[in-house]
Amino acid sequence: MRKTLSVIAMVVIAVACGSEQAERPDRLRLMAHDSFAGSVNEETFAAFTGDTGIEVEMIAAGDAGSMVNQAALSAGNPLADVLFGVDDTFLSRAIEEEIFVEHRSPLLDSLEPGLAPASELVTPISFGDVCLNYDKGWFEETGTEVPTDLDQLRDPAYAGVLTVEHPATSSPGLAFLLATIDQYGEEGWSGFWSDLKSGGVNIAPDWDTAYYGDFVPYGGESSLVVSYASSPPAEVIFASEPVDEAPTGVIEAGCYRQVEYAGVLAGTEYPEAAGELIDFMLSVEFQETIPLTWFVFPANQEAELPPEFVEHTVVPADPARLDSAIIAENRDRWIDEWVALMEG
Repeated sequence: MRKTLSVIAMVVIAVACGSEQAERPDRLRLMAHDSFAGSVNEETFAAFTGDTGIEVEMIAAGDAGSMVNQAALSAGNPLADVLFGVDDTFLSRAIEEEIFVEHRSPLLDSLEPGLAPASELVTPISFGDVCLNYDKGWFEETGTEVPTDLDQLRDPAYAGVLTVEHPATSSPGLAFLLATIDQYGEEGWSGFWSDLKSGGVNIAPDWDTAYYGDFVPYGGESSLVVSYASSPPAEVIFASEPVDEAPTGVIEAGCYRQVEYAGVLAGTEYPEAAGELIDFMLSVEFQETIPLTWFVFPANQEAELPPEFVEHTVVPADPARLDSAIIAENRDRWIDEWVALMEG
């Protein structure tokens, strides 16, 4: 009898152990937008794999909007275990579509001030500030003062040398539109854009065209362009010859903060392991790779910034942000009104 009980106990233990092992995957699938996925290499998640034995498979899903659409269409039977790269402009829709399950990272107390999420469905991983950039050489040579607030851009002297991106086709273009709505409200933002139009503002379809086509440093005619707070450090890092100072600068007025989140996808077979991957992405070890790989800022304030990000840019003290639900409710209308005003 004792022998029989012992055998049964061994079987129960073996089944339990087998069940635990089945809950630990060999691989997790991480869905992300193309700009993140394109910079992932074999070293990106090597430490996570070394610690857990779990490999990370990247799934590139286009831009943030396309990624959320794919996740919504496959809700409950997800294409991946973790999704990364949804920002405030699409966060409300992602939550409404119920594509995430809750995960609370133990590292949330390390977040930069103001980044704490309103929901435990997502975890902030990085942020970037869309800001006006200016060419230092042009302003010095012409003796023109660098603008310090948005109202100055109404002057044709500034509007005529400004390039902005189209908000329907460009993430920074939409971010800058949101910054002006935050600044002037529903009653005033269209008047600001009307003045820009009258002053000769240039509109580019995307960031690449605006920055590398229309911006003065690259042979264009615009000394002001909507770009990122991280663009000046990039100019230093990728300079063909070493430079001591970035040739471009950041204007803090009109900056808009874009926060990118990760979430565990509903329906994954491995929610616990998926949460561990998110925790790793918020760890100092991973966070310190973010600036020089993706040229955005780490969400974990304990992560040290590379010297280029300390010396050659500013982190805006009070960037604009709108609630994701307000954006979701009004985004299409705002874009349609902008198009009617600027292209009509």
